[in-house]
Amino acid sequence: MMNNQGRVTRIAASDAAVETFTGNRALMLEEPLLFERGSLENCGVDLPDVPVVQDRLAGLGRARVIGLPALSEPETVRHYTRLSRQNYGIDLGIFPLGSCTMKHNPRLNEKMARLPGFADIHPLQPQATVQGALQLIDTLATWLKTLTGMPEVAMSPKAGAHGELCGMLAIRAALEARGDARSVVLVPESAHGTNPATAAFCGYAVENIPANARGRVDVDALLARLGPDVAAVMITNPNTCGLFEPDMIAICEAVHAAGGFVYCDGANFNAIVGRVRPGDLGIDAMHINLHKTFSTPHGGGGPGSGPVVFSAALAPFAPLPFIRKVKDGFELVEEMQARQSKDHDRSFGRMVAFHGQMGMFVRALAYMMSHGADGLRLVAEDAVLNANYILASLKDVFTAPFAHTGPCMHEALFSDDFLDGTGLTTLDFAKAMIDEGFHPMTMYFPLVVHGAMLVEPTETESKASLDQLVGALRSLAARMLEAPDAFRTSPHMAPRRRLDETAAARKPVLGYRDAA
Repeated sequence: MMNNQGRVTRIAASDAAVETFTGNRALMLEEPLLFERGSLENCGVDLPDVPVVQDRLAGLGRARVIGLPALSEPETVRHYTRLSRQNYGIDLGIFPLGSCTMKHNPRLNEKMARLPGFADIHPLQPQATVQGALQLIDTLATWLKTLTGMPEVAMSPKAGAHGELCGMLAIRAALEARGDARSVVLVPESAHGTNPATAAFCGYAVENIPANARGRVDVDALLARLGPDVAAVMITNPNTCGLFEPDMIAICEAVHAAGGFVYCDGANFNAIVGRVRPGDLGIDAMHINLHKTFSTPHGGGGPGSGPVVFSAALAPFAPLPFIRKVKDGFELVEEMQARQSKDHDRSFGRMVAFHGQMGMFVRALAYMMSHGADGLRLVAEDAVLNANYILASLKDVFTAPFAHTGPCMHEALFSDDFLDGTGLTTLDFAKAMIDEGFHPMTMYFPLVVHGAMLVEPTETESKASLDQLVGALRSLAARMLEAPDAFRTSPHMAPRRRLDETAAARKPVLGYRDAA
Protein backbone atom coordinates (compact mmCIF):
# COMPACT_ATOMS: atom_id res chain seq x y z
CA MET A 1 0.00 0.00 0.00
CA MET A 2 1.26 3.49 -0.90
CA ASN A 3 0.39 6.79 0.73
CA ASN A 4 0.02 9.99 -1.27
CA GLN A 5 3.77 10.58 -1.15
CA GLY A 6 4.42 7.16 -2.66
CA ARG A 7 5.85 5.64 0.52
CA VAL A 8 4.89 2.14 1.54
CA THR A 9 2.53 2.22 4.51
CA ARG A 10 2.12 -1.52 4.93
CA ILE A 11 3.48 -4.67 3.33
CA ALA A 12 1.16 -6.22 0.79
CA ALA A 13 0.15 -9.83 1.40
CA SER A 14 2.23 -10.94 -1.59
CA ASP A 15 5.35 -9.43 -0.01
CA ALA A 16 4.80 -10.64 3.57
CA ALA A 17 6.79 -13.85 3.09
CA VAL A 18 9.84 -12.28 1.41
CA GLU A 19 13.01 -13.79 2.87
CA THR A 20 16.53 -12.36 3.04
CA PHE A 21 19.83 -14.14 3.55
CA THR A 22 20.63 -12.11 6.69
CA GLY A 23 17.18 -12.27 8.22
CA ASN A 24 17.14 -8.46 8.05
CA ARG A 25 14.24 -6.61 6.41
CA ALA A 26 15.73 -3.31 5.26
CA LEU A 27 16.53 -1.42 8.50
CA MET A 28 14.67 -3.94 10.66
CA LEU A 29 17.83 -5.75 11.73
CA GLU A 30 17.85 -9.35 12.88
CA GLU A 31 20.05 -9.53 15.95
CA PRO A 32 21.17 -12.85 17.47
CA LEU A 33 21.84 -13.25 21.17
CA LEU A 34 25.17 -12.10 22.53
CA PHE A 35 26.04 -15.74 23.19
CA GLU A 36 25.24 -16.68 19.60
CA ARG A 37 27.31 -13.83 18.21
CA GLY A 38 30.36 -14.26 20.46
CA SER A 39 32.71 -17.13 21.13
CA LEU A 40 32.91 -18.82 24.52
CA GLU A 41 36.42 -20.10 23.86
CA ASN A 42 38.11 -16.81 23.12
CA CYS A 43 38.58 -13.54 24.95
CA GLY A 44 37.78 -10.09 23.64
CA VAL A 45 41.06 -8.68 24.99
CA ASP A 46 44.59 -10.00 25.44
CA LEU A 47 45.36 -10.74 29.07
CA PRO A 48 48.40 -12.44 30.60
CA ASP A 49 47.95 -15.90 32.01
CA VAL A 50 46.66 -15.90 35.57
CA PRO A 51 49.39 -17.11 37.91
CA VAL A 52 48.68 -20.11 40.11
CA VAL A 53 48.28 -18.88 43.67
CA GLN A 54 46.86 -20.21 46.89
CA ASP A 55 43.29 -18.90 47.11
CA ARG A 56 41.33 -18.19 50.27
CA LEU A 57 37.93 -19.25 48.95
CA ALA A 58 37.57 -22.30 51.20
CA GLY A 59 36.69 -24.57 48.30
CA LEU A 60 34.07 -22.20 46.88
CA GLY A 61 36.09 -21.20 43.82
CA ARG A 62 34.62 -21.59 40.34
CA ALA A 63 35.12 -25.15 39.08
CA ARG A 64 34.46 -24.42 35.39
CA VAL A 65 34.78 -21.57 32.94
CA ILE A 66 32.36 -18.72 33.44
CA GLY A 67 30.94 -19.06 29.92
CA LEU A 68 30.81 -15.41 28.89
CA PRO A 69 30.95 -14.70 25.16
CA ALA A 70 33.95 -12.81 23.83
CA LEU A 71 33.37 -9.95 21.42
CA SER A 72 35.42 -7.03 20.21
CA GLU A 73 34.36 -3.51 21.12
CA PRO A 74 32.74 -2.80 17.69
CA GLU A 75 30.78 -6.06 17.89
CA THR A 76 29.56 -5.25 21.38
CA VAL A 77 28.54 -1.69 20.49
CA ARG A 78 26.72 -2.87 17.36
CA HIS A 79 24.88 -5.56 19.31
CA TYR A 80 23.42 -3.18 21.88
CA THR A 81 22.77 -0.44 19.34
CA ARG A 82 20.79 -2.86 17.18
CA LEU A 83 18.83 -4.04 20.20
CA SER A 84 18.06 -0.42 21.10
CA ARG A 85 16.45 0.03 17.67
CA GLN A 86 13.89 -2.58 18.65
CA ASN A 87 12.78 -0.66 21.73
CA TYR A 88 9.61 1.40 21.68
CA GLY A 89 9.74 4.50 23.84
CA ILE A 90 8.05 7.86 24.31
CA ASP A 91 10.79 9.45 22.18
CA LEU A 92 9.68 7.36 19.19
CA GLY A 93 5.93 7.89 19.26
CA ILE A 94 2.74 8.07 21.27
CA PHE A 95 2.61 5.62 24.16
CA PRO A 96 -1.12 5.08 24.80
CA LEU A 97 -0.89 2.96 27.96
CA GLY A 98 -4.02 3.79 29.94
CA SER A 99 -2.73 2.28 33.18
CA CYS A 100 0.44 4.41 33.18
CA THR A 101 0.80 8.05 32.21
CA MET A 102 3.61 7.89 29.64
CA LYS A 103 4.24 11.57 28.97
CA HIS A 104 7.25 13.29 27.43
CA ASN A 105 10.16 13.87 29.84
CA PRO A 106 11.42 17.43 29.14
CA ARG A 107 15.17 17.57 28.52
CA LEU A 108 15.42 20.64 30.74
CA ASN A 109 14.55 18.41 33.69
CA GLU A 110 17.31 15.99 32.73
CA LYS A 111 19.82 18.83 32.53
CA MET A 112 18.87 20.05 36.01
CA ALA A 113 19.13 16.53 37.48
CA ARG A 114 22.71 16.28 36.20
CA LEU A 115 23.91 19.44 37.91
CA PRO A 116 26.78 18.95 40.37
CA GLY A 117 25.41 18.97 43.89
CA PHE A 118 22.35 17.00 42.83
CA ALA A 119 23.75 14.21 40.68
CA ASP A 120 26.89 13.43 42.67
CA ILE A 121 25.83 13.66 46.30
CA HIS A 122 25.82 10.71 48.66
CA PRO A 123 23.13 9.96 51.29
CA LEU A 124 25.78 9.63 54.01
CA GLN A 125 27.28 13.07 53.46
CA PRO A 126 27.15 15.48 56.43
CA GLN A 127 23.95 17.49 56.27
CA ALA A 128 25.94 20.73 56.25
CA THR A 129 27.30 19.76 52.81
CA VAL A 130 23.90 19.11 51.18
CA GLN A 131 21.89 22.13 52.26
CA GLY A 132 20.94 22.94 48.68
CA ALA A 133 19.57 19.45 48.12
CA LEU A 134 17.60 19.55 51.37
CA GLN A 135 16.16 22.92 50.42
CA LEU A 136 15.12 21.54 47.03
CA ILE A 137 13.34 18.59 48.67
CA ASP A 138 11.62 20.96 51.08
CA THR A 139 10.53 23.22 48.22
CA LEU A 140 9.13 20.28 46.28
CA ALA A 141 7.30 19.13 49.41
CA THR A 142 5.76 22.59 49.74
CA TRP A 143 4.53 22.44 46.14
CA LEU A 144 3.01 19.00 46.71
CA LYS A 145 1.22 20.15 49.85
CA THR A 146 -0.05 23.25 48.07
CA LEU A 147 -1.32 21.35 45.03
CA THR A 148 -3.12 18.76 47.15
CA GLY A 149 -4.33 20.96 49.98
CA MET A 150 -2.76 18.62 52.54
CA PRO A 151 -0.66 19.76 55.53
CA GLU A 152 2.02 17.03 55.53
CA VAL A 153 3.96 14.94 53.04
CA ALA A 154 6.34 11.99 53.27
CA MET A 155 8.98 12.20 50.53
CA SER A 156 10.76 8.88 51.09
CA PRO A 157 8.44 6.27 49.47
CA LYS A 158 10.05 4.83 46.36
CA ALA A 159 7.00 4.15 44.16
CA GLY A 160 3.22 4.27 44.02
CA ALA A 161 2.64 0.93 45.72
CA HIS A 162 5.30 1.82 48.29
CA GLY A 163 3.39 5.04 48.90
CA GLU A 164 0.18 3.08 49.39
CA LEU A 165 1.94 1.03 52.04
CA CYS A 166 3.15 4.23 53.70
CA GLY A 167 -0.35 5.67 53.83
CA MET A 168 -1.93 2.48 55.15
CA LEU A 169 0.75 2.12 57.82
CA ALA A 170 -0.04 5.65 58.99
CA ILE A 171 -3.75 4.76 59.11
CA ARG A 172 -2.99 1.62 61.09
CA ALA A 173 -0.82 3.61 63.51
CA ALA A 174 -3.60 6.17 64.00
CA LEU A 175 -6.14 3.44 64.76
CA GLU A 176 -3.77 1.71 67.17
CA ALA A 177 -3.10 5.01 68.95
CA ARG A 178 -6.77 5.29 69.82
CA GLY A 179 -7.07 1.61 70.67
CA ASP A 180 -9.34 0.85 67.73
CA ALA A 181 -8.80 -2.69 66.41
CA ARG A 182 -10.50 -2.43 63.03
CA SER A 183 -9.82 -5.25 60.60
CA VAL A 184 -11.44 -4.54 57.22
CA VAL A 185 -10.50 -2.32 54.28
CA LEU A 186 -13.07 -1.65 51.56
CA VAL A 187 -11.79 -1.41 47.98
CA PRO A 188 -14.07 -0.48 45.05
CA GLU A 189 -13.92 -2.51 41.83
CA SER A 190 -12.73 0.59 39.99
CA ALA A 191 -9.62 0.99 42.19
CA HIS A 192 -6.09 0.10 41.12
CA GLY A 193 -5.07 -3.50 41.64
CA THR A 194 -2.29 -2.64 44.06
CA ASN A 195 -4.85 -1.25 46.54
CA PRO A 196 -6.22 -4.60 47.81
CA ALA A 197 -2.72 -6.08 47.77
CA THR A 198 -1.44 -3.26 49.99
CA ALA A 199 -4.33 -3.61 52.43
CA ALA A 200 -3.77 -7.36 52.68
CA PHE A 201 -0.04 -6.81 53.18
CA CYS A 202 -0.89 -4.60 56.16
CA GLY A 203 -2.90 -7.42 57.68
CA TYR A 204 -6.40 -6.25 56.79
CA ALA A 205 -9.21 -8.31 55.32
CA VAL A 206 -10.24 -6.84 51.96
CA GLU A 207 -13.84 -6.54 50.85
CA ASN A 208 -14.96 -5.47 47.39
CA ILE A 209 -17.40 -2.64 46.70
CA PRO A 210 -19.11 -2.94 43.30
CA ALA A 211 -19.27 -0.30 40.60
CA ASN A 212 -22.57 1.05 39.35
CA ALA A 213 -23.77 1.19 35.75
CA ARG A 214 -22.01 4.54 35.30
CA GLY A 215 -18.58 3.10 36.15
CA ARG A 216 -18.38 4.82 39.53
CA VAL A 217 -18.46 3.52 43.09
CA ASP A 218 -21.85 2.17 44.14
CA VAL A 219 -22.26 4.62 47.01
CA ASP A 220 -25.29 2.84 48.48
CA ALA A 221 -23.34 -0.43 48.69
CA LEU A 222 -20.41 1.38 50.29
CA LEU A 223 -22.55 3.14 52.88
CA ALA A 224 -24.36 -0.09 53.71
CA ARG A 225 -21.05 -1.82 54.47
CA LEU A 226 -19.53 0.86 56.71
CA GLY A 227 -19.28 -0.16 60.33
CA PRO A 228 -17.06 -0.38 63.41
CA ASP A 229 -14.79 -2.98 61.77
CA VAL A 230 -13.93 -0.85 58.70
CA ALA A 231 -10.50 0.74 59.05
CA ALA A 232 -10.38 2.50 55.70
CA VAL A 233 -11.66 2.81 52.19
CA MET A 234 -9.02 2.76 49.42
CA ILE A 235 -10.39 4.59 46.42
CA THR A 236 -8.87 5.69 43.11
CA ASN A 237 -9.99 9.08 41.81
CA PRO A 238 -10.19 9.58 38.90
CA ASN A 239 -10.81 5.85 38.80
CA THR A 240 -9.45 3.20 36.48
CA CYS A 241 -12.38 3.63 34.10
CA GLY A 242 -11.05 7.13 33.45
CA LEU A 243 -13.97 8.69 35.33
CA PHE A 244 -14.16 11.18 38.18
CA GLU A 245 -15.95 10.09 41.35
CA PRO A 246 -18.53 12.87 41.84
CA ASP A 247 -19.60 11.62 45.29
CA MET A 248 -16.12 11.83 46.79
CA ILE A 249 -16.99 14.41 49.45
CA ALA A 250 -20.05 12.45 50.59
CA ILE A 251 -18.03 9.22 50.67
CA CYS A 252 -15.30 10.80 52.81
CA GLU A 253 -17.82 12.31 55.21
CA ALA A 254 -19.57 8.97 55.64
CA VAL A 255 -16.32 7.06 56.21
CA HIS A 256 -15.14 9.60 58.77
CA ALA A 257 -18.50 9.51 60.55
CA ALA A 258 -18.09 5.72 60.81
CA GLY A 259 -14.63 6.17 62.37
CA GLY A 260 -12.56 5.13 59.34
CA PHE A 261 -10.04 6.83 57.08
CA VAL A 262 -9.96 7.42 53.31
CA TYR A 263 -6.90 6.51 51.27
CA CYS A 264 -6.87 7.86 47.72
CA ASP A 265 -4.73 6.30 45.02
CA GLY A 266 -3.19 9.37 43.40
CA ALA A 267 -1.80 7.66 40.31
CA ASN A 268 -4.29 9.62 38.19
CA PHE A 269 -3.55 13.00 39.76
CA ASN A 270 -2.34 14.11 36.32
CA ALA A 271 -5.99 14.50 35.33
CA ILE A 272 -6.88 16.94 38.12
CA VAL A 273 -3.63 18.67 39.16
CA GLY A 274 -4.24 22.39 39.51
CA ARG A 275 -7.99 21.83 39.21
CA VAL A 276 -8.95 19.80 42.29
CA ARG A 277 -7.22 19.60 45.67
CA PRO A 278 -7.75 16.14 47.22
CA GLY A 279 -7.56 17.65 50.68
CA ASP A 280 -10.71 19.65 49.92
CA LEU A 281 -12.53 16.40 49.18
CA GLY A 282 -11.76 14.95 52.62
CA ILE A 283 -8.91 12.58 51.65
CA ASP A 284 -6.70 11.44 54.56
CA ALA A 285 -3.73 10.05 52.62
CA MET A 286 -2.75 9.93 48.96
CA HIS A 287 0.38 8.92 47.10
CA ILE A 288 1.58 10.85 44.08
CA ASN A 289 3.47 9.14 41.26
CA LEU A 290 6.05 11.73 40.24
CA HIS A 291 6.57 9.91 36.94
CA LYS A 292 2.90 10.19 36.02
CA THR A 293 2.03 13.71 37.07
CA PHE A 294 5.37 15.51 37.08
CA SER A 295 7.19 13.88 34.14
CA THR A 296 10.04 12.05 35.86
CA PRO A 297 11.25 8.95 33.95
CA HIS A 298 9.06 5.88 34.15
CA GLY A 299 9.89 2.21 34.68
CA GLY A 300 13.42 1.25 33.69
CA GLY A 301 14.24 4.95 33.33
CA GLY A 302 13.37 5.52 37.01
CA PRO A 303 13.95 4.89 39.85
CA GLY A 304 10.42 5.49 41.07
CA SER A 305 9.23 8.04 43.59
CA GLY A 306 5.87 8.09 45.33
CA PRO A 307 5.53 10.88 47.94
CA VAL A 308 2.49 10.61 50.22
CA VAL A 309 0.45 13.57 51.44
CA PHE A 310 -1.47 13.38 54.74
CA SER A 311 -4.42 15.12 56.34
CA ALA A 312 -4.10 16.81 59.73
CA ALA A 313 -5.52 13.67 61.35
CA LEU A 314 -2.68 11.51 60.01
CA ALA A 315 0.18 14.04 59.95
CA PRO A 316 1.51 13.07 63.43
CA PHE A 317 1.89 9.48 62.24
CA ALA A 318 3.86 10.27 59.05
CA PRO A 319 7.09 8.32 58.63
CA LEU A 320 10.69 9.32 59.15
CA PRO A 321 12.81 10.92 57.91
CA PHE A 322 11.45 14.41 57.20
CA ILE A 323 13.07 17.78 56.55
CA ARG A 324 12.69 20.60 59.02
CA LYS A 325 13.59 24.27 58.63
CA VAL A 326 15.95 25.40 61.36
CA LYS A 327 17.79 28.62 62.13
CA ASP A 328 20.86 27.86 60.02
CA GLY A 329 19.12 26.09 57.12
CA PHE A 330 17.54 22.65 56.92
CA GLU A 331 17.96 19.42 58.84
CA LEU A 332 16.94 15.88 58.06
CA VAL A 333 15.13 14.59 61.12
CA GLU A 334 15.78 10.88 61.70
CA GLU A 335 15.35 8.18 64.32
CA MET A 336 13.96 9.21 67.69
CA GLN A 337 14.66 12.87 67.05
CA ALA A 338 11.15 12.95 65.64
CA ARG A 339 9.79 12.93 69.17
CA GLN A 340 11.02 16.51 69.40
CA SER A 341 8.55 17.55 66.69
CA LYS A 342 4.93 18.10 67.55
CA ASP A 343 4.07 17.31 63.93
CA HIS A 344 5.60 13.83 64.02
CA ASP A 345 5.35 12.91 67.67
CA ARG A 346 3.67 9.59 66.87
CA SER A 347 5.50 8.62 63.67
CA PHE A 348 5.15 4.97 62.74
CA GLY A 349 8.91 4.90 62.02
CA ARG A 350 11.14 4.59 58.98
CA MET A 351 10.10 3.04 55.69
CA VAL A 352 13.46 3.20 53.92
CA ALA A 353 17.12 3.58 54.73
CA PHE A 354 17.46 7.09 53.28
CA HIS A 355 15.26 10.00 52.31
CA GLY A 356 14.10 9.46 48.72
CA GLN A 357 15.15 9.68 45.08
CA MET A 358 17.11 12.89 44.56
CA GLY A 359 17.12 12.75 40.77
CA MET A 360 13.36 12.36 40.65
CA PHE A 361 12.90 15.26 43.07
CA VAL A 362 14.99 17.55 40.88
CA ARG A 363 13.13 16.58 37.72
CA ALA A 364 9.71 17.01 39.33
CA LEU A 365 10.50 20.44 40.77
CA ALA A 366 11.98 21.58 37.44
CA TYR A 367 8.73 20.51 35.76
CA MET A 368 6.62 22.37 38.33
CA MET A 369 8.68 25.57 38.18
CA SER A 370 8.80 25.64 34.39
CA HIS A 371 5.00 25.28 34.23
CA GLY A 372 3.95 27.39 37.19
CA ALA A 373 0.55 27.10 38.84
CA ASP A 374 -1.37 28.11 35.70
CA GLY A 375 0.70 25.75 33.55
CA LEU A 376 0.02 22.77 35.81
CA ARG A 377 -3.69 23.52 35.61
CA LEU A 378 -3.36 23.52 31.82
CA VAL A 379 -1.62 20.12 32.00
CA ALA A 380 -4.78 18.60 33.49
CA GLU A 381 -7.06 20.41 31.07
CA ASP A 382 -5.09 19.28 28.02
CA ALA A 383 -4.83 15.69 29.29
CA VAL A 384 -8.61 15.55 29.66
CA LEU A 385 -9.14 17.29 26.31
CA ASN A 386 -6.90 14.82 24.47
CA ALA A 387 -8.58 11.80 26.05
CA ASN A 388 -12.04 13.09 25.14
CA TYR A 389 -10.84 13.70 21.59
CA ILE A 390 -9.84 10.03 21.41
CA LEU A 391 -13.18 8.96 22.89
CA ALA A 392 -15.21 11.12 20.51
CA SER A 393 -13.16 9.98 17.50
CA LEU A 394 -13.53 6.25 18.17
CA LYS A 395 -16.83 5.66 19.98
CA ASP A 396 -18.74 5.16 16.70
CA VAL A 397 -16.41 2.26 15.79
CA PHE A 398 -15.26 0.85 19.13
CA THR A 399 -17.51 -0.12 22.02
CA ALA A 400 -17.28 2.63 24.65
CA PRO A 401 -19.14 1.25 27.71
CA PHE A 402 -19.37 4.52 29.64
CA ALA A 403 -19.59 7.07 26.82
CA HIS A 404 -23.28 7.51 27.65
CA THR A 405 -22.37 8.91 31.09
CA GLY A 406 -20.63 11.95 29.66
CA PRO A 407 -17.00 13.00 29.12
CA CYS A 408 -14.12 10.96 30.48
CA MET A 409 -11.14 12.31 32.35
CA HIS A 410 -7.55 11.56 31.26
CA GLU A 411 -8.12 8.18 29.60
CA ALA A 412 -10.70 6.68 27.27
CA LEU A 413 -12.03 3.19 27.94
CA PHE A 414 -13.22 0.80 25.23
CA SER A 415 -14.07 -2.90 25.09
CA ASP A 416 -13.67 -5.55 22.38
CA ASP A 417 -17.42 -6.08 22.00
CA PHE A 418 -17.24 -4.54 18.52
CA LEU A 419 -15.24 -7.63 17.46
CA ASP A 420 -18.02 -10.06 18.41
CA GLY A 421 -18.47 -12.70 15.74
CA THR A 422 -14.95 -12.37 14.34
CA GLY A 423 -13.22 -14.64 16.86
CA LEU A 424 -10.75 -11.84 17.53
CA THR A 425 -10.10 -10.32 20.94
CA THR A 426 -8.40 -7.38 22.61
CA LEU A 427 -5.12 -9.29 22.46
CA ASP A 428 -5.37 -9.66 18.68
CA PHE A 429 -6.07 -5.96 18.31
CA ALA A 430 -3.11 -5.06 20.51
CA LYS A 431 -0.77 -7.29 18.51
CA ALA A 432 -1.98 -5.74 15.26
CA MET A 433 -1.14 -2.28 16.63
CA ILE A 434 2.52 -3.34 16.71
CA ASP A 435 2.49 -3.72 12.92
CA GLU A 436 1.17 -0.16 12.70
CA GLY A 437 4.19 1.07 14.69
CA PHE A 438 2.40 1.73 17.98
CA HIS A 439 2.85 0.34 21.44
CA PRO A 440 -0.49 -1.27 22.39
CA MET A 441 -2.82 0.37 24.86
CA THR A 442 -3.48 -1.21 28.26
CA MET A 443 -5.30 -4.52 27.78
CA TYR A 444 -7.92 -6.26 29.94
CA PHE A 445 -7.81 -3.55 32.61
CA PRO A 446 -9.89 -2.43 34.44
CA LEU A 447 -11.56 -5.75 35.15
CA VAL A 448 -15.02 -4.18 35.36
CA VAL A 449 -15.08 -4.10 31.53
CA HIS A 450 -14.75 -7.29 29.50
CA GLY A 451 -11.92 -7.14 26.96
CA ALA A 452 -10.96 -3.67 28.13
CA MET A 453 -8.81 -1.37 26.00
CA LEU A 454 -7.67 1.64 28.01
CA VAL A 455 -6.10 4.54 26.09
CA GLU A 456 -4.36 7.53 27.68
CA PRO A 457 -2.92 9.99 25.16
CA THR A 458 -1.55 12.40 27.86
CA GLU A 459 -1.35 16.17 27.40
CA THR A 460 1.99 16.09 25.59
CA GLU A 461 0.60 14.70 22.31
CA SER A 462 -0.33 17.03 19.46
CA LYS A 463 -3.55 16.83 17.46
CA ALA A 464 -1.54 15.49 14.51
CA SER A 465 -0.20 12.67 16.68
CA LEU A 466 -3.69 11.85 17.97
CA ASP A 467 -5.12 11.91 14.44
CA GLN A 468 -2.50 9.44 13.27
CA LEU A 469 -3.33 7.07 16.15
CA VAL A 470 -7.07 7.44 15.57
CA GLY A 471 -6.64 6.78 11.86
CA ALA A 472 -4.61 3.62 12.53
CA LEU A 473 -7.11 2.30 15.09
CA ARG A 474 -10.11 2.96 12.86
CA SER A 475 -8.35 1.28 9.94
CA LEU A 476 -7.49 -1.77 12.05
CA ALA A 477 -11.05 -2.08 13.29
CA ALA A 478 -12.44 -1.95 9.74
CA ARG A 479 -9.95 -4.50 8.40
CA MET A 480 -10.49 -6.87 11.32
CA LEU A 481 -14.24 -6.89 10.73
CA GLU A 482 -13.72 -7.44 7.01
CA ALA A 483 -10.94 -10.08 7.09
CA PRO A 484 -10.42 -11.37 10.64
CA ASP A 485 -8.26 -14.35 9.64
CA ALA A 486 -5.43 -12.02 8.61
CA PHE A 487 -5.01 -10.84 12.20
CA ARG A 488 -4.97 -14.08 14.16
CA THR A 489 -1.17 -14.24 14.00
CA SER A 490 -0.27 -10.54 14.24
CA PRO A 491 2.23 -8.98 14.46
CA HIS A 492 3.71 -9.91 11.08
CA MET A 493 6.35 -7.20 10.73
CA ALA A 494 7.92 -7.10 14.19
CA PRO A 495 11.38 -8.58 14.85
CA ARG A 496 9.56 -11.35 16.73
CA ARG A 497 6.15 -12.75 15.94
CA ARG A 498 3.45 -13.64 18.42
CA LEU A 499 4.98 -15.32 21.45
CA ASP A 500 3.50 -17.64 24.05
CA GLU A 501 3.60 -15.02 26.78
CA THR A 502 1.90 -17.23 29.35
CA ALA A 503 4.52 -19.96 28.97
CA ALA A 504 7.30 -17.37 29.00
CA ALA A 505 6.02 -16.02 32.32
CA ARG A 506 5.44 -19.42 33.93
CA LYS A 507 8.46 -21.24 32.55
CA PRO A 508 11.12 -18.62 31.85
CA VAL A 509 14.45 -19.74 30.43
CA LEU A 510 16.90 -17.65 32.42
CA GLY A 511 20.15 -19.14 31.15
CA TYR A 512 21.63 -19.58 27.70
CA ARG A 513 21.84 -23.14 26.40
CA ASP A 514 23.85 -23.88 23.28
CA ALA A 515 21.52 -25.63 20.83
CA ALA A 516 24.45 -27.76 19.69
